Amino acid sequence: MTLSGKTIVITGSSSGIGAEVARLARFHGATIIGVDRNDPMVTVDGFVKADLSDPSAIDAAIAQLPQQIDGLVNTAGVPGTADRDLVAKVNYLGLRHLTEGLVSRMPKGASIVNFASILGAEWPKRLDQHKTLAATESFADGLAWLANNPVPQETCYQYFKEALIVWTAKRSFSLFMQNDIRMNSVAPGPVFTPILGDFVTMLGEERVKRDAGLMKRPALADEIAGPTVFLLSDAARWVTGVNLPIDGGLNAVFI
Repeated sequence: MTLSGKTIVITGSSSGIGAEVARLARFHGATIIGVDRNDPMVTVDGFVKADLSDPSAIDAAIAQLPQQIDGLVNTAGVPGTADRDLVAKVNYLGLRHLTEGLVSRMPKGASIVNFASILGAEWPKRLDQHKTLAATESFADGLAWLANNPVPQETCYQYFKEALIVWTAKRSFSLFMQNDIRMNSVAPGPVFTPILGDFVTMLGEERVKRDAGLMKRPALADEIAGPTVFLLSDAARWVTGVNLPIDGGLNAVFI
């Protein structure tokens, strides 16, 4: 597996999973351009500081990115302890805005990997809602739809990860058929990152204790990086439209 000659943009590249994806992709030969609101803490080949909750800031970041991009990894996200509007903007609307803004710079064979979560597993229960949101044409249109269809604060993280899984699947078809660009999502379980404590707060101690008995341990960030880099590589050239659990088998427990 190699990423030699590929230019990969990674959001959320300054810490946690994004930093490990950047490190591993660079090891496999990629040129890495990081995008984050915080300064990079790992070696990258270029860096753009951006607030991914603001479409104008995203547009300014796009203007600074290379004219050809072979891969995009949308790792950046905020936990459900943040305000629901911020969760909507960063974890879904901003991600979508950035991705659509870069599609025209991607050649045939390019790959997009979106970071969902095991907490998005119940997307079938709200499929019609998620498809309607996915059909909104812009960041502003998405905000307007959400204003009319408010998402509860306590489940906003799960909701927008569900929505991301659905949008990824829907959009992947046209991207692959019309542009030969692959788009997939990955769904990590709990991961040892700086925001793991936020998830304990968000889910509550009872849920966390229950889930802890169903798994060996939370993942390490570098254990998430390997499958992500595979999806970026030409070895995955016939993999598109999937949502890949990377959770130590936790998802399988519920079947």
